[in-house]
Amino acid sequence: MTGKKVPSDLLTVTGFVLLADIFALTPGLSETVFRNILGLPLVLFLPGYALIAALFPAKSDLDGIERTALSFGLSIAVVPLIGLGLNYTPWGIRLLPILISLSVLTLVMCGIAYLRRAKLPEDDAFGISFTKTALELKAEILEKPEPGLDRALTVILVISILLSVATLVYVIITPKEGEHFTEFYILGPEGMADNYPTNYTLGESREVIVGVVNHEYRTVNYTMEVKLENKPLPLPENIRYVSLAHNETWEKPLTLTPPDEGRNMKLEFLLFNETDKNTPYRDLHLWINVNSTES
Repeated sequence: MTGKKVPSDLLTVTGFVLLADIFALTPGLSETVFRNILGLPLVLFLPGYALIAALFPAKSDLDGIERTALSFGLSIAVVPLIGLGLNYTPWGIRLLPILISLSVLTLVMCGIAYLRRAKLPEDDAFGISFTKTALELKAEILEKPEPGLDRALTVILVISILLSVATLVYVIITPKEGEHFTEFYILGPEGMADNYPTNYTLGESREVIVGVVNHEYRTVNYTMEVKLENKPLPLPENIRYVSLAHNETWEKPLTLTPPDEGRNMKLEFLLFNETDKNTPYRDLHLWINVNSTES
C-alpha cells in the first residue's frame, strides 16, 4: 500500500472540489459564470461518484454505465439529506455550510476509496482513464452483443443523463428573467414596518425611512414626490432623484415637517419612473394628524 499512486479519477475529483470551492468563496471569482459551471458537478455528480468509488472499489463491482448512473442518482439523494441535516444545526442551509459539507463528504469518500483500492491487486482495482472510458462506453453501447431491448434501454439512459446535465447547465448559465417590478416601501424610525409617526404638533419634524429596490432588469431613474393633502412637500435632491441598477437597493431616512394643521390628512409617497413622469409607478400613504401647538 505504501507509495501506491493515487488513481487519476480520485485526483481529478479532489482537484475539481477544491477548484469549485475557490470559485465559490473568492470575491471576484464568485461573481463569474465559472462558479455555476464548477458548482453543478459538485452538487449533481461528484458526491455520488465518490460514494460509489468508496463502496465499490473493484472493477468487477460495476460497469461504467452503472457507475455513471448511480453517481448522479446518489448525488441527487445525498445532497437534500445534507440540507435537511443542516437545517437542524446552528449553521442552517447557507452557502458556506453546504459547500463545506459537500466538499468534506466528497474528499473523505475519495480517501476511503483510495484505501480500499490500495488493498486490491492493481489489475482488480477500479481506475479510470478518460480516453479509455469513452472508448469502453462506446463499445458497451454500440458493439457489445446484447438483446435489442437492453441496448435500447442503455442508449436511452445515457442520452437522458446527457440531456439532463445539458439542460441544467443551460438553465443556470442563462437564467430566465423573472417578473419586472420595483419595490417601494416606508418604514418607521426604528427601521420596522410599524410605529409610523402619525401624530404631529404643528412645526414638529418626524422621520420615516423610504426604500426602493429595482427588479426591472435594467438601470432605472426614479423620481419621488411627497404630498400632504395633494400639496407637494419639499424634498432634498438625493431623495427626490434616485438612479438604481438592477437588484440594487436604496434606503434613506426622510424628515417630514407638515406645514398645515388638520386631522386624518393623507400623506402620499409617490414614485415615478422614467417611462411616465405624470402617473405614479408606485404609491404609498399614511393618515396623519397635525395639532396646533396649544393643544
